[in-house]
Amino acid sequence: MTTKPRLAVFKFASCDGCQLQLLEAEDRLLEIAEKVEIDHFLEARSRVVPGPYDVGLVEGSITTAEDAERIREIRRQCRFLVTIGACATAGGIQALRNWGRIEEFVSSVYATPAFIDTLATSTSIADHVPVDFELRGCPIDRGQLIDLITALVLGRKPRVPGHSVCVECKARGTVCVAVAKGIACLGPVTQAGCGAICPAHDRECFGCFGPSESPNLVSLTGFYEHRGASRDALVRLVRSFNGYAPAFRAESDRLEAKPT
Repeated sequence: MTTKPRLAVFKFASCDGCQLQLLEAEDRLLEIAEKVEIDHFLEARSRVVPGPYDVGLVEGSITTAEDAERIREIRRQCRFLVTIGACATAGGIQALRNWGRIEEFVSSVYATPAFIDTLATSTSIADHVPVDFELRGCPIDRGQLIDLITALVLGRKPRVPGHSVCVECKARGTVCVAVAKGIACLGPVTQAGCGAICPAHDRECFGCFGPSESPNLVSLTGFYEHRGASRDALVRLVRSFNGYAPAFRAESDRLEAKPT
């Protein structure tokens, strides 16, 4: 009798949006359940079957010492470890705290700061353990997630776009908001996957799917600054959902340190 691959889904600091993408797959999720054993997925069921697991999907960033220890144990339990979403792959929107003082945040938010035990930073899973594959997005694309699980079951490489959001704009016939309307947009340096939703509604791309391969951020932000965008606005644009991804982080730090 053929043994089904064992799948586990884990959560750290996050909004649960990426896990919900799997739940909202509905009929496709039922098809997946026929091919794999979902042994740990607390968002969907209370039953937990101990590891080891063939595939572990991890949502969320590492923000406490307890998190750091737990992800090391999860890594030991999983043959393949896949991070899903901006929080797991780049620290998430909560990584904005990394540019501030955590003591000030805690004392401003909590009535009893002494009860809060947290790390000074919010960091990606890959900053703590080896990761076999990253699925980006805020949230991830449902189709990409289904393809990822299918690929792991079949033993092939997942199909993830290598082009930028600009290609998606062209595919749906969206006029470039940067060229036509002077809007500072991260589409040229952001990996595709969202379907270019924001530019289609006359909004800039905020980099939800993280930096594309070899992004030229210095050239892009320089172009926008030359056209009148303020440096502060560009720093805020780059420090968004994937602001702590290395390429975005380096550019926001460069802009902030650049002499006026």
